[in-house]
Amino acid sequence: MAFTLKSSAFADGDKIPPRYSRDGGNVSPPLEWTDAPQGTKSFVLAVEDPDAPSGTFRHWAVYNIDAQRNFLPEGTTAGAKTESLGHGVNDFGNPHYDGPQPPPGHGLHHDHFRLLALDAETLHLGEKAAVEDVLKQAEPHVVGEAELVGTFERA
Repeated sequence: MAFTLKSSAFADGDKIPPRYSRDGGNVSPPLEWTDAPQGTKSFVLAVEDPDAPSGTFRHWAVYNIDAQRNFLPEGTTAGAKTESLGHGVNDFGNPHYDGPQPPPGHGLHHDHFRLLALDAETLHLGEKAAVEDVLKQAEPHVVGEAELVGTFERA
């Protein structure tokens, strides 16, 4: 089977509910995945919006997700008691999830939730590492990728 990422909050290609937007509850949606590639030692999750007026906008990155995990619950801010999740600093300047908030009237935006399976157990990054830096350090270790795309628009 294929490595897949899904959410009980919205289907691939569907609208992200306002609860998961920056104007709504601003909580991360529940995410779950199946069939990680052989040799996966950890995961990185990143959320990016390539439709932003200034280029790709990075909303979130979580790294050092244990390879035994297959979900992140709604409102993920920390790991399980046995796990220390790292959070990249997003383009809002925050080390946590910030949901979609495109400029009003800018049209439909596509938020890409990308789950990277890595052959490394740990990425060694500082507390203020940007989402972009998380992805750069993860890149040489990627053994698989799953993606879920949600849309969002502000009138």
